[in-house]
Amino acid sequence: MKKVADILNAKGSNVISVSPDTTVIDALRIMAIRNIGSVMVMDGQVYCGLLTERDYARKVILKGKTSAETPVEEIMSNDLPHINRETSIESCMELMSDNNLRYLPVFDRDRVIGIISINDVIKAVISNQQETITHLENYINS
Repeated sequence: MKKVADILNAKGSNVISVSPDTTVIDALRIMAIRNIGSVMVMDGQVYCGLLTERDYARKVILKGKTSAETPVEEIMSNDLPHINRETSIESCMELMSDNNLRYLPVFDRDRVIGIISINDVIKAVISNQQETITHLENYINS
């Protein structure tokens, strides 16, 4: 089965990030412009957490905070499991399903090297299944 490295090789490992003191509204603007559902929170090169649309909905709107005044460090998720390039897609699916997650940061030791989403995992599984079907068809027809 495929690994996280396969996903990163296909999509790239460009990490969009904001600093912990960035306001939520500014982070949301970046996410909207980039058409992404999460953004890394980094203090220089140090990973602090991940801000997701879900964090915004549950930790700003429902708690009566304002997007223009709340820094992302107050609402970011910082307890996500860490995965690396060698983590299998099956392990990612299990982590995401068991913990109701849509995003996983990818690390090389302590350094963030990318992020994968549930959509990335689904695409990898579909691609793997298509490859298996093609191999079986070629085997049957040979």
